[in-house]
Amino acid sequence: MNLELITKQVANTCRSVSTYIRNELKNLKATDVKSKGVHDFVTYVDKTSEKKLIKDLRRILPSAGIIAEENQEYKKSNLYNWVIDPLDGTTNFIHGVPLFSISIALMKGDEVIAGVVSEVNLHEYFYAWKDGGAFMNGHPIYVSTTEKLNDSLIATGFPYHDFDRLDPYLEVLKHLMQNSHGVRRLGSAAVDLAYVACGRYDGFYEYGLNSWDVAAGAIIVKEAGGMVSDFTGSGKFVFGREIVACNQGIGAEFLELIKQKFQE
Repeated sequence: MNLELITKQVANTCRSVSTYIRNELKNLKATDVKSKGVHDFVTYVDKTSEKKLIKDLRRILPSAGIIAEENQEYKKSNLYNWVIDPLDGTTNFIHGVPLFSISIALMKGDEVIAGVVSEVNLHEYFYAWKDGGAFMNGHPIYVSTTEKLNDSLIATGFPYHDFDRLDPYLEVLKHLMQNSHGVRRLGSAAVDLAYVACGRYDGFYEYGLNSWDVAAGAIIVKEAGGMVSDFTGSGKFVFGREIVACNQGIGAEFLELIKQKFQE
C-alpha cells in the first residue's frame, strides 16, 4: 500500500470539499441548523460534505470501512477504516466564525496510519502518513522546541455536554492560565492538533472528544515529532474520549499536571 499516494489523494479531495464548504457559508440560514443533542448541531453542509468525501474515499480505497460523524449506518471493516469529520467546528460555522476544518484519518486495525486536516478558511492542508513525516501544503512541519510549560502556549476545547469532569478540567486550566504564555480555544480539535504539529501551539488537551475529532490530527502530531496520549499516558486516545498532545520538551511536565488534577 502506497500511503504517501493515498494521503495526497485524500488531501486533494479535501481541497475540493473545502471549496464547497466555503461557498455554502454565505447561503446558510438559521432554519438550516438542526440539533443533534445538547449544544451539538448539524447542517446540510455537514451532511453533503460527508457524502462528497465518502464518494471519493471509496474510490481511493474501496475495501475500507467508514466511521463517520454524521451517519452511523456506514459499515466498519475489520482491517482498514476511514474516520471522517466532514466539518469540525460546526458551531463556529453556523455563527460565521471563520475557523472550521475537515478531518480524515485512515486506520489499520487500532492504529492510525494516515491523516489529513484541512483548515478550510486559510487553505492550509496538514497531512501525514506512518513513518513519512508531517507536512503543511507540501512543506515539512515539526512540533515546537519549547522546554518548559511556563514558556508554552496551550490550546484546549471546552466541554459542551459532558460536565462530569469539569472540576479537574478547570483546575488544569487555572494552572495553565497562571503558568504559561496563555490558553487558546479555537473550536476545532482537529485544527488545534494540526497547530501543535506545526509548532504554533506547544500543547493541547481536551476530554469528551470522538474518534473523528482526533484521529487525523494525532498522527500528524506524532509524525511531526510530538507525543500523543490519553490523560493517563496510555495510547488509548482515539476512542478513549480524551487526549493530550504536545512537543517532547514539555511532555512530562504537561502530562504530570493533567494526571495529578484528574486523579485527585
